[in-house]
Amino acid sequence: MPKRSVNTDKAAPAGGPYSQAIVAGDTVYLAGAVPALPDGTRVTGSFAEQAHAAFRNLAAVAEAAGGSLDQAVRVGVYLRDFGDFAEMNEIYGQYLTGEHPPVRTTIPVALEGMLIEIDAVLYLG
Repeated sequence: MPKRSVNTDKAAPAGGPYSQAIVAGDTVYLAGAVPALPDGTRVTGSFAEQAHAAFRNLAAVAEAAGGSLDQAVRVGVYLRDFGDFAEMNEIYGQYLTGEHPPVRTTIPVALEGMLIEIDAVLYLG
């Protein structure tokens, strides 16, 4: 099965030597999206501002890969403070809804310099 990497200037750049996404057949693996602007500037401020920025980046990479967040089958949400879970859940519903919402794992992690990171797997078939 051939695979190809995806990188777009419409989302924050990868923070290291990795692709923003990999398309492998009918599956797209989206790397962790962080709260940053397409030029790499970190979005600071409230949890909501950071969460929206991360979701916008995730959506932009999904689009660059030929899909959309509507095709997500799995989402991982990583929170620096699990106290932000309820607010994240509200914001999440603005980006990932539909008849068949994806499975999701949400865990607290020691994020450095940000409050949230999100990754996903899309099925394009």
